[in-house]
Amino acid sequence: MSGVLDARGMRAWLARWVEWMQVRRYSARSVETSRAHVDAFISWCDTRGLVRPEAITRPIVERYQRFLFHYRKRDGRPLSYSTQSGKLVAVRGYFRWLARQNAILANPAADLDLPRAEYRLPQHVMTISEVETVLGTPDVGDPFGLRDRAVLETLYATGMRRSELVGLSVYDIDHERRTVRIRHGKGDRERIIPIGQRALAWIGKYLDTVRPQLVVSGSEDRLFLTRMGDPFTPSALTDRVRGIVRRSKIEKRGVCHMFRHTMATLMLEGGADVRFVQQMLGHVKLETTAIYTHVSILALREVYAATHPAARIGG
Repeated sequence: MSGVLDARGMRAWLARWVEWMQVRRYSARSVETSRAHVDAFISWCDTRGLVRPEAITRPIVERYQRFLFHYRKRDGRPLSYSTQSGKLVAVRGYFRWLARQNAILANPAADLDLPRAEYRLPQHVMTISEVETVLGTPDVGDPFGLRDRAVLETLYATGMRRSELVGLSVYDIDHERRTVRIRHGKGDRERIIPIGQRALAWIGKYLDTVRPQLVVSGSEDRLFLTRMGDPFTPSALTDRVRGIVRRSKIEKRGVCHMFRHTMATLMLEGGADVRFVQQMLGHVKLETTAIYTHVSILALREVYAATHPAARIGG
């Protein structure tokens, strides 16, 4: 009897939902994030004796929403609204799938009012001079310093995510066309974007003089390698870039994403159309990119306040 109950419990259905997403080629990151969010919800339900999908009602899901709102992390801070929303969206998707499988009559989270999105401006955006200071920090006379310079130039020139950079292959760089192919962007989407000549020059130096010394297997085609000849992991890349930024003493906190924020902001300030920046960053929604226009406006306001006579005349 217990086997029947387990087969119809929420965790058994969760395993089938995960398989369903994998078969339909959802990105590995999306699958794992959704699985973890729903697993957390199921654990919350377990402590309340709720083990079957049909036992879940809208009031129960709303109670879980309140739980997320009042939850505090170890440092005492609440979950961000985007985090709360992400967890609830996963739960809603899970129950939507259950309803389609006729495991439940209706989705109890279908009409759930999600937390309103918070649009926080990037806190740390570098100026051009600050970027040049960071780029000039690695000792390019050292093989690993030269590699680090190529990494930083690539981040700055393209604004790609750290996960996209660590996944780059040597074959993704087209020196002749001056483009880079990002094969596994967010949502496993692929895109081709331009890359600057200076970044290509540093990548070329790295490929010619450093990378051949690092490759431990002829079959390894990842572009950037550690001193052990392994591909970078996202966390290892973060640690490496963070150390360089600290040594540069620019007094800005940020790592790989700071280069992404900086590239987008500087391009918009230089007159780029926001839709082009959207394509560069790989954003699905224009609204996600539009946040950088606010950063540009703030910079413009500072210049206005410092230079326009009318801005300095008292009331």
